[in-house]
Amino acid sequence: MSGKRAGSLYLMVVGLLLAAMGALFTWLLGDGYLRARTMSEWPQVECVILESGVEKRQIGEAVPVDYRFGVLYGYEFEGERYTSERYDARGAGWTKNPDKLVGVLAQFKEGSSHRCWVNPEEPSFSILKLDTRAPGYSIWFPMLFLVGGVGVVFSSLWKLVRPRG
Repeated sequence: MSGKRAGSLYLMVVGLLLAAMGALFTWLLGDGYLRARTMSEWPQVECVILESGVEKRQIGEAVPVDYRFGVLYGYEFEGERYTSERYDARGAGWTKNPDKLVGVLAQFKEGSSHRCWVNPEEPSFSILKLDTRAPGYSIWFPMLFLVGGVGVVFSSLWKLVRPRG
């Protein structure tokens, strides 16, 4: 195999890897954006906070305690009553600093009323906080890798198949 041919094949592999990585992250960001957009179209209903507080966990004695916001709320959808513990679609995140939860605890006090979004296809699934649409604003970045990788592949292919001279 000539050095030029080996170099072109190497660049094709690199280009394919870049394009695959760009395609994967483009898909992940696109999926996150579409999920957030779909959730924002769910019907909103009035819900009442039944319980709210801080949940704790400790994986081991040498590991610091983790904290997260815990909530239980009730709502009515299409004549049926439901309860949910979901703050957002993925569940409240854990933190080492319980002070970070003060704001959300103050906002969602027991007995307070709020709007929650209900999945019309599965009414037992509801959320108090929508996902962000930020992935849609960042999708251009992995697309650069996708387009660049495809460009490297085609450029290398062109060098392999074009007539010499």
